[in-house]
Amino acid sequence: MLGEEDVLRLLRTGTAAEHDDVERTLDLLDPSLSRARLAHVLDLMHGFWRAAESGLDRWADAFPVDAGTVAWPRRRRAELFAADLRALGTAASAPLPQLPPVPGTDEALGRMYVLEGSTLGGVFIDRHLAGLLDLAGVRVRAFSPYGEETGAMWAAFRRATRARVAGGGDSATMLASARTTFAALADWCRPAAVPGVRA
Repeated sequence: MLGEEDVLRLLRTGTAAEHDDVERTLDLLDPSLSRARLAHVLDLMHGFWRAAESGLDRWADAFPVDAGTVAWPRRRRAELFAADLRALGTAASAPLPQLPPVPGTDEALGRMYVLEGSTLGGVFIDRHLAGLLDLAGVRVRAFSPYGEETGAMWAAFRRATRARVAGGGDSATMLASARTTFAALADWCRPAAVPGVRA
């Protein structure tokens, strides 16, 4: 088992390929990103987040102290994706993917690593969307839900993850959960991929 100071590096390097696959698939920094493709992406992400959060809600019910340590209720974002869809003049319609259960806190932290990590890149996505003429007047909130608190929320998650490993958590289980979550997200969002992205 790796030391607690290494767990975030393990998660970052151990999911690099899966993370790149998600970014390549969605390419939300595409200068020609259309309103229609953004709506398609948001719809798929809404379905994914609903499924991912449902599993985490069941974990939180079973492990309320651990859920409180990472401020889980504040990190829920599915409704923000739904609100963004409404701002674009459409409604959520995507079904929910089948995701693995979250039997314990190590698996939960692995899944949350993916969901929370997306808020860091979300800041750049927000800036990009704000400059697209096709999205003039639309304010999308789900990509950077914490605003100026993005850094603080990520730092709090990092501390909780390191503390979990220091207290006996299994970093390998966290990594496996994170990789599975990233892979599922890329596969789920592939219908909204830019042309030429591998299947």
